[in-house]
Amino acid sequence: MFRASSKALAFGLIAGPLWAGDLPYDEPIFPDHPSAQIELGQLLFYDPILSGSKTVSCATCHHPKHATGDGVSLGLGDGGAGLGPDRKVVADNIPEQRIPRNAPPLFNLGATEFTVFFHDGRLEQDASRPSGIRTPLGAEMESGFASALSAQSMFPVLSADEMAGHYAENDVAQAVRQGLLTGQGGAWDILSKRIEAIPAYRAGFDAVIGPKDITFTDISDALAAFLDFEWRGVASPFDLYLRNGTEMEPAAMRGMDLFYGQAACADCHAGRFQTDHKFHAIAMPQIGPGKAARFESHAQDTGRMRVTGNPKDAYAFRTPPLRNIAQTGPYGHTGAFATLEGVVRHHLDPITSLYEYDISQALLPGLKADDLRVLNDAAEIEAIAMANTLQPQSLTDAEVTDILAFLGALTDPQSVRGALGIPASVPSGLPIDR
Repeated sequence: MFRASSKALAFGLIAGPLWAGDLPYDEPIFPDHPSAQIELGQLLFYDPILSGSKTVSCATCHHPKHATGDGVSLGLGDGGAGLGPDRKVVADNIPEQRIPRNAPPLFNLGATEFTVFFHDGRLEQDASRPSGIRTPLGAEMESGFASALSAQSMFPVLSADEMAGHYAENDVAQAVRQGLLTGQGGAWDILSKRIEAIPAYRAGFDAVIGPKDITFTDISDALAAFLDFEWRGVASPFDLYLRNGTEMEPAAMRGMDLFYGQAACADCHAGRFQTDHKFHAIAMPQIGPGKAARFESHAQDTGRMRVTGNPKDAYAFRTPPLRNIAQTGPYGHTGAFATLEGVVRHHLDPITSLYEYDISQALLPGLKADDLRVLNDAAEIEAIAMANTLQPQSLTDAEVTDILAFLGALTDPQSVRGALGIPASVPSGLPIDR
């Protein structure tokens, strides 16, 4: 059957399939930030001072070496040493468990369209809330954030598995376990006072906020400014095609036709960054400890339902943006698929893929743990399968290859490298993850 070229369709030269008008031509919108705030955010991002035991930085799990992730399915936070697949357990501070969910990449998160964060959307911009943000903290949430991106940076520092540390291990961990998060003596206050006490940070904040006391919202605003500036991926071959008609490689052009046409990928992966910012259940295999409170004994992760309480949201997770996706594996909320082809093929027949899943498709750093609790539970597997909303479809191997080529054309090499890079040192004097 005759099929017009994508370039001709995109620029309206001839009539073509309906998808042609759905290509995301609108340019993304990013806020402006003072350079002094961005530079502060860079230092704070790489400084372990924001973790309870001063051993874990934001960059530990979101490192440019691993395309702003950690290169593993489920990472090790407090109690680990090293980066990515090379991260090892510290013998005298063994992690209680793996971090329950895969570390998501950070590209383009400063764009104004990003108002929902985390795999389950538990933090969301909400003008009806006093803080402007809806979070699990409810009315206890601090106010004064510059954005939802700023607010989300406040939560990894409260996680025992990520940055806070184990019970009684340090002052931050003790505050978290006692439920002291906000206000005087809370975890965020403790961390703010740490920053306040370091002269170079105090001088840096003087240039941004003046002489007032540093609060954690000031810290998180600086982190958000850096994240926005550092990893904007808007110059991929796909962007150039949308802007001026510069065609991608032939396989990528065919893959784009499939992505926005027959394969219906854009039904969920819509917009300039290939996400509808919604939640979908697609029978993703559940590995690792699951998302549970310490008093819960299960290893399941019901995703969005943990936030809304609505059974219709069971096992639904946020549609991930796809910029630089070829660099950001493993994939899925637990990183169940180490390869991009593996997760693409899962989308073709999710339920069969779930039942046939082999954990060798994941990449897990060394920790003695039962990562197969859900996969070995027939009832849990059936529940995940029953929640699936993605219809199976048939694509040839050649078509899958073309889709992979298009996904590769979403890579912006400069954004993968980052704008400022890793600082030579940080004001705390603590070692930097490199």
